[in-house]
This record gives sequence, structure tokens and C-alpha cells, in this order.
Amino acid sequence: MPKLIIDDREIEVEAGTNLIEAARRLGIEIPHYCYHPALSIAGQCRLCMVDIEKTPRPTIACNTLAADGMVVRTDTERVRETRRSIMEFHLINHPLDCPVCDQAGECWLQIYYMKHGLYDPRMVDEKVHKPKAVPLGPHVILDAERCILCSRCVRFCDEITDTGELGIFNRGDHSELALFPGRDLTNNYSGNVVDICPVGALTDRDFRFQVRVWYLDTARSVCPGCARGCNIDVHVNRRRPHHAEGRRVARLKPRFNPDVNAWWMCDVGRYDQHGVVDSPGRLPVPLGRAGAAQVEVGWEEAVAAVADALRAHGPEAVAVLASPHMANEDLMALRVVLERAGVRQVAFRVPPAAPADGDDFLLRADRTPNVRGAELIGLDGDAAAILAAARAGRLRALWVFDHDLTTAGWPAAEVAEALGRVETLIYAGAVASATSARARWVLPTATWVEREGTLTNFEGRVQRFRTALEPLGRSLPAWELLGRVLAALGGTPPGPRAEHWFRALASAVPAFAGMTYRTVGDGGQMVAGAVPGGAPVPPGRRAVVGAAG
Repeated sequence: MPKLIIDDREIEVEAGTNLIEAARRLGIEIPHYCYHPALSIAGQCRLCMVDIEKTPRPTIACNTLAADGMVVRTDTERVRETRRSIMEFHLINHPLDCPVCDQAGECWLQIYYMKHGLYDPRMVDEKVHKPKAVPLGPHVILDAERCILCSRCVRFCDEITDTGELGIFNRGDHSELALFPGRDLTNNYSGNVVDICPVGALTDRDFRFQVRVWYLDTARSVCPGCARGCNIDVHVNRRRPHHAEGRRVARLKPRFNPDVNAWWMCDVGRYDQHGVVDSPGRLPVPLGRAGAAQVEVGWEEAVAAVADALRAHGPEAVAVLASPHMANEDLMALRVVLERAGVRQVAFRVPPAAPADGDDFLLRADRTPNVRGAELIGLDGDAAAILAAARAGRLRALWVFDHDLTTAGWPAAEVAEALGRVETLIYAGAVASATSARARWVLPTATWVEREGTLTNFEGRVQRFRTALEPLGRSLPAWELLGRVLAALGGTPPGPRAEHWFRALASAVPAFAGMTYRTVGDGGQMVAGAVPGGAPVPPGRRAVVGAAG
């Protein structure tokens, strides 16, 4: 392992580490545009210049590997002057779009100009004009005038997705990013090119002009879009704290986790979650049936009625359809409630209306985030048998979590017959549906961004998500409403926070033994007996490895 000195500080790094990464370990930032740790080295922005002892001129840090005995200086006068010149070069034809650019506030042209530029501009000629606001696909807009030709997006499509939609065309100051003829940017990971664009050239059509980035608050979370559980940041608009004022979740961004998703997330997870959190059909208050209508009721009345139904109908006449969208804490709370009530008919595998497709990178065909957790907690009964029992009249009460049974993969006539024969239908979920419309009692639950908890991905990695928003209306986290039902049944909830239910889970289920929120942390923790697989290799990288081998 080579030892070197960077800005008078010694460090030892692994062979093959470049100077940008070596300096980063010391907390020293070497500015750069084209370099990204997941992509090949382009070396074309030239901003990462450093002085190396015994080297006659500044050297780019991205393509220089640490060597034993190397002495590097990142902040000499020559380096500073070089960076100023490079910044001037990048900004020669750049438009003055900052007031209307979505990237303003998190643009590395702005940031690096303030840190390393601050020159007197010498450009007197007319700037080169290029296409603006060009749709590249369903999710991405290109403003070619803002592009600094770092080629990150081109390399992403060549090396990560292996789809090759983008290229740089023409020469000199007329070079511009564009699609290859007849192509659109429609791969499953197109939104990532916006994440890695260091300037405002590529912007998100979903986020475009929604909110300035300095009005965003961030919470660490986990994507519930499929069984992988990509690590993400949830960006919420603090200027719209209420549902009626517009979309509260402004955007989702991938959060680096080398064992799950690396730097990336798929477009399904990125764009499909708004339909739940900010749905116009959100259920804000508990409902009870008064004749043919559903009317607002208090939580005390609703909880008491549910507890009475569990007691009155008897364990053999009650069944529960849990959901793999529920967190581990919710499922543990449900298990305790059912044990208290003596109910043994519980399942969660309600078939979807149509099977989903996965891919060979991150996206899983299982579009639910916590099947593994529900299995380990012991709620994996026979959902089809529960439906058949309801049709046969053997069930008097059915408690459904999240599922709209009318759009499930079961025959519509069988579902209608089953729901029609159940005396007490209870629905718990965040969004109104045809199933909730038929329920005797409707219990509104908070969505994943309105609460905290954990999910267990398909590999067995337990991961935390955190509260980004207050629950809508009087909705409650599922673990909290189940705790209230448990208390109404004469039991004692373990505490008033999700963490208390997680402790109960760790004590009761061997797979989770010894886990705490602290040990799970931000990177996740494997359940007992599970073997981590690590983040999968992207298709393009597999092709590169195959070619090299």
C-alpha cells in the first residue's frame, strides 16, 4: 500500500487509488467535474489539477494514481491560477441562466466559481448558442447551452446501463450533447443522469420548476418500490407542509450504499411513489359506517370497535390480510395483536393484478419492500384460503391492510362474493380504494415518508427509513394504531415509539436477535443467517469486465 503526503499530511491508501480519492480521505476536496468514482476516467474537465513534487507542471488528480513517496500539494498559487483559468474556460459560453435554472443552489459551476474562480471575465464576443429545453425522454430535459461536456451522462449510458443513447457531437465550441438519431433516453435508470450532472444541463421533468432547492429538507430513507430497498434521500418542500397546498415530496435521490444500490436508483422507484404519498385519495381521518355512508369518527371509537369485533366474532371467524408494504415494526405489532386475540388466520401474499418485470441490475419483479420481513415475523399464511373461507361464510370479520382486493389477481366475482359475505370488513391503509369503500371501519395509516421504521430486503438486510413529513390529517403509523388496539384488548404496548416495537421484534424473532436502531444504522444490517450479496454489477460494467477478461 503506497504512502504519500498530501498538503503536509501523510496517508496510506490501497494500490490503484487516485489522488482525488486519497485526498478525500483526509477531508481535502480536489474540485472536479468529469470524474465520478463509478465511471471510467475521462480527464477532460482539467479542473482537478494538483502540484506533484518533481513534476514540472500541474497534473490532473483523477488520472494520477497514488505512489509511494509522492508529495502532493492541492493549494499552491500555481494550482489556484490554473483552476481560475479552467473555470473561465468552462464559463466562456455558459448562459446567465442562474435565476431560472433548477440547478441553482446545488450547481458545481456556482460552487467552484465562488471557491476557485472569482476572476475578471475577458469574454467580449457573442456566446455560442445551442438548443435549450430539449426533451431527451420521459424524465429528462437537456439544455445544451449549460452543458460543460463533462461526459458523465454519456459514460453512464455506455458503462452502467449499457444502452448508449447519448453522445457528444460536432467539434470545438460547437460540440454538444445529444441523442443518437432515432433514440430516446428511456432506460430504467435515466433519472440518474440528472443526479450526476454537475451543472444545470440535465434537469428532471418531474421536478422542473417545482421548488427552489434551498426550500428542501432532507431525510434518509429506503425506497419502497421493490424488494431491493435502494437507499435514498427524500427531499420535501417545507413551503408546502400541508397536503392541500400541493405536492409535499419534491423528489427522491439515491443515497450511496455499496452493499445495496451503490450510487443509483431505478426510475420506477424514483417516480412512482408520489402516487401514494400525495395522492388525492389519501385517507386523513378514521371512518365508520352509518347506513350506506361512511362518516368521520374518532380514533377511540374506531379502535374500540375493532377490538370488539376481534373479541365478539371469535378467533376462528376472524382473518387478517397483512401487507408486505408494512414495516417490520407494523408486522410485529400485528403479530402481538393477533396472538392476544387468538387469531391464527393471517397472510400477506395477495397476488397483483399483473406480474411486474424486473431487470438485471437493481429493479426486482417483486414490487413490495418487505416480503422477507413478513416471512421472518411469521405472517406467511394462505391468502387464497382466507378468501375461500370468506366466500364459504366461515369468516365474520376480515381485516385488510393496504390491499385493494378488487384489483388483485383473484377473479373479481370471487372477491365480490367474499367481501359481500363478511359481516365486519376493516380496512387499514393510506389511500382510499374500492375495498375501503366497502369497509365497516376505515383506519388511515401514515405513509413511509410520514413515519420511521425498518424494512427487510430480499437478501435479508434490515434498513431504516426516517420521518420526512408529519402524518396527513389524523392518520397514524400502523404500529401505533395496532398498539392502541392491543391496549383495547387488555395488552400492553412496548412503548410509544417505533423503536420500542423494533426492540420487541429483536427479542421475539431469532433472525433479528441483537439488532437495534443503532446497529442497523444508515447502511443496514443482515438478519441472522443471511449472506450479503453486495450491490450488483451494472450491465455495462459486466460487458467491460467480460471484454477485459
